[in-house]
Amino acid sequence: MDLLHSLTIGDVLREHRRSYPQRIAVVDGDVRLTWPQLDDRVNRLANALAASGFAAGDRILWLGQNSFRVLEALCAAAKLGGVLCPANWRQSAAELAFVIDDVDARLVIWQEREIGDAVREARRLAGDGDARWVRHDAEPGDPDSYEALLREGSPEDPAIEVDPASAVLMLYTAAFTGTPNGALLSHTAVLVQDLVMGMMQEISNDYVYLNSGPLFHVATFMTTMATFHFGGTNVFTPRVDAEELCRLIQEERCTGAFLMGPTIKEILRLNADGRYDLKSLRTFAGKPEWNEMITVDTSPWARRPAGFGQTEVMGMLTLNAWGGEADGNSGRPTPMVQVRIVDPEGQEVPPGETGEIVARGPTVMNGYHNRPELNAQRLAGDWHHTNDLGRREADGSITFIGPKGRLIKSAAENIYPAEVEACLQQHPAVREAAVIGVPDPTWDQSVKAIVVLHEGQTATAEEIIEHCRASIASYKKPRSVEFVDALPRQGWAVDYEALDERFGGGGYPGEGR
Repeated sequence: MDLLHSLTIGDVLREHRRSYPQRIAVVDGDVRLTWPQLDDRVNRLANALAASGFAAGDRILWLGQNSFRVLEALCAAAKLGGVLCPANWRQSAAELAFVIDDVDARLVIWQEREIGDAVREARRLAGDGDARWVRHDAEPGDPDSYEALLREGSPEDPAIEVDPASAVLMLYTAAFTGTPNGALLSHTAVLVQDLVMGMMQEISNDYVYLNSGPLFHVATFMTTMATFHFGGTNVFTPRVDAEELCRLIQEERCTGAFLMGPTIKEILRLNADGRYDLKSLRTFAGKPEWNEMITVDTSPWARRPAGFGQTEVMGMLTLNAWGGEADGNSGRPTPMVQVRIVDPEGQEVPPGETGEIVARGPTVMNGYHNRPELNAQRLAGDWHHTNDLGRREADGSITFIGPKGRLIKSAAENIYPAEVEACLQQHPAVREAAVIGVPDPTWDQSVKAIVVLHEGQTATAEEIIEHCRASIASYKKPRSVEFVDALPRQGWAVDYEALDERFGGGGYPGEGR
C-alpha cells in the first residue's frame, strides 16, 4: 500500500485532531465533543472491536435514528478497514430482519426508543448470527450499552493500515427487483464526493450542519461527510420535529440543514411570530415570509440545485450548478466522473438519443454487498450501469428521462413499484397487482394500487393497505386502491401508461422539468 499518497476517513479524523484541537466536531443533545474527544471515543470503539476479532471487511449495523454515534461508528470502522451500514429505522420488522441477515454484521448497534419492538421482532425473525448487540440509548452502566463497549477499548489510535479503495460505508438502495441491495462505497468515494459537495455548497470549517434528514439516505450523508471532511460541526437530532429544529438552528447557529417541503411549511406556521432566530440558516429561497426568516443561500448548489444522482455514486453524478447554463435538465457530470449514454449493447449513442446512463470514476461504488450476479450486470464493461435512462444534449449536458423501471418519488423517499407489487401479491385474495404514482400536493407523489382479485375472493381497500403496512415501511404502502377485472397489457407486460391515463397517474421524476 502506498501510504505516502493515501488518505482514509480515519486519516481525516487524525488530522482534525491536530488541526482543530479546540473546535467542536459534533453536538447531540447534551453531548458536545471536540475533535480530540471524538477521536478518543472512535479509538476506544475501534480497539474494543479489534479485541473481539473484528477484521478488515467486517461490518457494523446501525439500527437506530440519527445520532453522533453513527459518525463514531463509521470512523471506527474506517480505522479497522471495516464497513458501517446505517439501516432504515422506519422499516417493518420483516424488512429489518432481511437487513440483519443480509449484512451479517459483527456488531449491531440498536435503539429502544420508538423502534425497540420492531428491532426485537426483527431479531427473532432473523437467522442465527454471531453479532454482538449493544443498545446505544441504554444507560451507560448497562453492560449491554454502547458506552459499556467503549469502556472496553483504549483511546490509543489502533494505527492499522487501511486501503482507501476498500469499502467503508454501506447504504441500502430502494428495491428495483423486490429486495434492497447494499451499495459499498469506498473511503475514496466518500472523500472525493466531499470535495465536490463542499465546493457546491460552500462548506468550510465554520459550517454547522443540522443532520435533520435520515442518515440511512445518501442525500443527508453526503453533506454530513463534507462537513466532517472540512472540519465543520455536525449537529444531530433523532428525527424531524419542526420546533426542535428551530431550537437547534437558533442555539447552535446552524448554517445548513436537510429540510423537506412539509417541514418548511410547519416551521413557517410555528415561527410566524418570530420566536426563533433562524437567520444563521443558509438555505433555498421560498415564499417571502420564508426568505425573511432565513438567509437565502447564494452557493452554486442553491442557485441551481440538484442534478442526477443515486446511492451507488455517493450522491450526485451530475450537477445543475456545474458547467454553466445547460439545455439538459440535470446539468453536467461532476468534475470527478465520466458519463456516457449507451444502448442495450453498451455502445455509446449519439447526442439526442435516449439510452442508459453509465459512469465511471472514484465516486462509483465498489459493488453491492453479496450480490455477485447483480454486480456483473451493473458493473459490466468497467462502467457503472445506473439502470436509469437519459440523453446527452447537443451542448453536452445531460437530461434524465426516468428509471428503466418505474420510480415513484414521495418527498425524499424513492418507492419502486416492484417492491410494493411483490407485497400486494402476497395477499391471499390478490391475483395480480400493479402500482402507479399519482400527484400529491404534499409529498409530490403517492402510491395507488390497481388490484385484480382471485375469482370468488373479496377484499377491501383498507384491508389491502393494512396488509402492506404490516409488511413494508409505512411510507411505501398504497394510499388508495382500485379494483379491476384485469390489468391492461402490451403483450405480456403491464401497460402502465394505460393505467396512468385511466387512474390519474403522473408526477414521476423527470416529468415537467
